[in-house]
Amino acid sequence: MNDRTRRVRAPQVCAAALALCVCAGFAGAQDYPNRAIRMLVPFPAGGGSDTIARVTAQKLSASLGQQVVVDNRAGASGNIAAEIAAKAAPDGYTLMFANSSIAISPAVYTKLAFDPVKDLVPISMVSSYPFALVVHPALPVKSVKELVALAKDKPGTLTYSSAGAGTMSHLAMELFALRTGTKLTHLPYKGAAPASIGLMSGEAQVAFVVMPVAQVQINAGKLRGLAVAAKSRSAVVPQIPTLQEAGVADNEALQWNGLFAPAKTPPAILDRLYRDVIKALATAEVKQRFEAEGADPAGNTPKEFAAFFRAEAAKWADVTKRSGTKLD
Repeated sequence: MNDRTRRVRAPQVCAAALALCVCAGFAGAQDYPNRAIRMLVPFPAGGGSDTIARVTAQKLSASLGQQVVVDNRAGASGNIAAEIAAKAAPDGYTLMFANSSIAISPAVYTKLAFDPVKDLVPISMVSSYPFALVVHPALPVKSVKELVALAKDKPGTLTYSSAGAGTMSHLAMELFALRTGTKLTHLPYKGAAPASIGLMSGEAQVAFVVMPVAQVQINAGKLRGLAVAAKSRSAVVPQIPTLQEAGVADNEALQWNGLFAPAKTPPAILDRLYRDVIKALATAEVKQRFEAEGADPAGNTPKEFAAFFRAEAAKWADVTKRSGTKLD
């Protein structure tokens, strides 16, 4: 074989090899799934988000014809599970059921061994619920306007509770402070439950609380609701305005859950998973189960979810930078 023949055949060999890889990937996607699928869940068993993950896994098991096994890997604000997912084989047999903390982690942790925006691909948002801005009933404010006025009159004297530094409840208040030009003192607790107890006991005076908790405590008179951090009012507390209606623009804070796969997972597999998630979310059973946990079924396309996820990561990166929040 002369040099000219080698030069001509080399591109042909490369093209054939590429075609073979594409065909192999397509064939793998065609018979997907043919074994059990692991769904990594970054929170402990028994909580509301875990329940939503298990309901989703159960429905996917039925539609995919293979068991979707929930693997709880709690810890490090979800980073343990996310790193496992990011480094898993992109074959559709390892999925990540993440929540909104995954959009915050890159900003507050500088030594992550993965990049969730680059190493994970969004499939669909599964559920969401907004945070509500609430105050202790003893605080003499009945509106966001009155709260802002009091905070500006006494800078740094109002205290707010959160589930911990770098959590959504913390950064939601930091965003509120940036938008309103106020200064409040942070009281971080070790989890959402202790933070709520601290607020209801009067240790803290104000907080952003997830809607399932806020609804119960507002209706019981233990907390006063001032606003909802969402684009529209909540169906469970329709009397409470949004922050936008209350005069604070661009202050949305959602607790959301969504399904991700490792980057480079074949598009055909991602599409199959997306279609089955949307089918599950449309069922009356899932809607009822989610509603019992205080969550709304979501469901959006991979493209829509990816755009939302990038926007969330950018927003919270800006908030952490401007507030000086770092955890390592």
